[in-house]
Amino acid sequence: MVLDTVLGSCIAACIYDPDAGVGGMNHFMLPEGVDPNYPTTARYGVHAMELLISEVMKLGGQRRRFQAKVFGGGHVLRIRESLDGVPQRNIEFVRRFMNTEQIPVVSEDLGGYRARRVLFHPHSGKAFLKRLGQSEAELTAQEEMVYLISLKKQKLEGDITLF
Repeated sequence: MVLDTVLGSCIAACIYDPDAGVGGMNHFMLPEGVDPNYPTTARYGVHAMELLISEVMKLGGQRRRFQAKVFGGGHVLRIRESLDGVPQRNIEFVRRFMNTEQIPVVSEDLGGYRARRVLFHPHSGKAFLKRLGQSEAELTAQEEMVYLISLKKQKLEGDITLF
């Protein structure tokens, strides 16, 4: 099984327990909710991380053995202040979260100006990264912008798929 996602300013965290041979990946859009009435939607960092950790533990992973690989937070609009500072806020969030939760980050590819495609093998913990070309990055940025705007207009619970 391979988990696959494309990232612009979003973050994907891959968590893996090497002894149990189990892992998972999330993909969150924002570090925190824009609506305090919906703080637990999986599109937001803390909830997405807690869901991922819980699911990997259900599969037999032990938190004390977790390792993380984190990706994303790209300024795909090619300006540092893109998307209201979302890329940098996402990067700061995921680093702070992993530090607070004492989950070692064994690999990361964060920031920069390109979109990424990440493939994660949850049973081996291997992750593969491809930096996308400018046209793919622009499409990713446009999709993220449309989605961010819709988040500000809607009050929907998010979904997350964990393996």
